[in-house]
Amino acid sequence: MVLGESGEMYLETLLVLGKKHEHVRSNDLAVNMGFSRPSVCRAVKILKTEKYITVDDKGYLTLTNSGREIAEKIYERHNVISSFFKSIGVSEETAAEDACRIEHVISDESFAKLKEHFNR
Repeated sequence: MVLGESGEMYLETLLVLGKKHEHVRSNDLAVNMGFSRPSVCRAVKILKTEKYITVDDKGYLTLTNSGREIAEKIYERHNVISSFFKSIGVSEETAAEDACRIEHVISDESFAKLKEHFNR
């Protein structure tokens, strides 16, 4: 299954929250992302079915290897794109918002070249 922007956002958010907290539950995603609990529960069910996450008996969410790979890819894109925009004078807020949109649609080739250029 090809994961869409919404699914990528859930995985990225789970990765980020997992860096800050020992355990992450559906409610944590809902609060952080500003989504309703039913919406998050539907997304979690899909991500679990597609084996991007696991949910234990306490409701703790964990990224699988494939889920973590996608989350880290999107997170890296967000950080590089946001940093690039800030380096050329874009405000931090706008840079983060624009990076959030672009990170899901930029091609691997374009991202690699952007990253290469930025790292010079």
